[in-house]
Amino acid sequence: MSEDTYNPNKAIHPGVTLADVLGASSMTQSELAERTGLTPKTISEIVQKKNPITPETATKFASVFGTSTGFWNNLERNYQETLIRLKENERLDKEAASLGRFECYKDLVRWGYLPKTSVAREEVSNLLGFFQVSSLDFVKKTHPVAFRQTKNKSFSHESLAAWLRCGEIEAEKIRTKPFEKETLIDNMESLKKLTTIRNDQLQNQLQSICSEIGIAVVFVPYFAKTYVDGATRWLSSDKALIQVSLRGKSSDRFWFTFFHEIGHILKHGKTDEFIEFENDRSDSLTLKENEADEFAKETLIPDSLFKNFLAKKDLSDEAIVNFARDISVSPSIVAGRLKHELYERGYKDAWKRFPRLTKKIEFARK
Repeated sequence: MSEDTYNPNKAIHPGVTLADVLGASSMTQSELAERTGLTPKTISEIVQKKNPITPETATKFASVFGTSTGFWNNLERNYQETLIRLKENERLDKEAASLGRFECYKDLVRWGYLPKTSVAREEVSNLLGFFQVSSLDFVKKTHPVAFRQTKNKSFSHESLAAWLRCGEIEAEKIRTKPFEKETLIDNMESLKKLTTIRNDQLQNQLQSICSEIGIAVVFVPYFAKTYVDGATRWLSSDKALIQVSLRGKSSDRFWFTFFHEIGHILKHGKTDEFIEFENDRSDSLTLKENEADEFAKETLIPDSLFKNFLAKKDLSDEAIVNFARDISVSPSIVAGRLKHELYERGYKDAWKRFPRLTKKIEFARK
């Protein structure tokens, strides 16, 4: 068995070997002390596993017993490495008690972020490396925004933290220019026009334009029990991150989420972190979330133009398509806005309206 695969479950102190060698050579500890210049106490404490064999001591033992210096150094090194490994295994075994909270491991394996394993100790080690922490208890400190209170009993804080971490990993792959607020404002119309292009062209063009602005846009698969649509945060003062789940969603919902996140970037601080959930809104963030909502609505369909369109009382597909063309957005966005408006006015079947104009967006994971 090679040295790389041999992992003894017990650390053997080199003093054990020294005692065996002394016995085989019929040499007493006192005689060894006389031959090496070491004190009898030093020899005794090595044999009793109280002291290590130092490199200097190894050289002296090699001369007396006719062995190599490396023989004794390797005994000591292997002993120390085994002690460390066994101690680490013990720590990982204790950490394994937390694995029940990390159901996200299945999603991380599914999407290629972590290797599959049936060994709890390995699963812990992989998670520690993934989150870049020395204990799973510290995940709360690395992604505190994921651990806010929620009334949803099936929600998983750890899964959301894992999803956010995946966003950071994906963002590291995207080179961006330093963020400039003015550049973002100047490119708003270009971003808005992307609502009208084909799905197979959208992902690359969106990421390309945003990287020139200083924003990394990443698409991370949906993780079970996160109920997340998107998130915004700053990775540095020069690089913002917009993260979107790859869960299939309507075109209007995707674009509203995207421009909502852009609203956060333009209007709110670089220390803020925002997560958009399905049908959930944190009371402590209501003001800023409402500001981002208004920004998204006004950017996609200016309120004054939308009111003028409603005043004509023509909600036919043709009228919607023509209005969408006039304001340079996808008809699906106008249809989505109308559904919301009709629902607010009491039309319970509003979400079933305009089926021919409702489009889904599916992003491929690179």
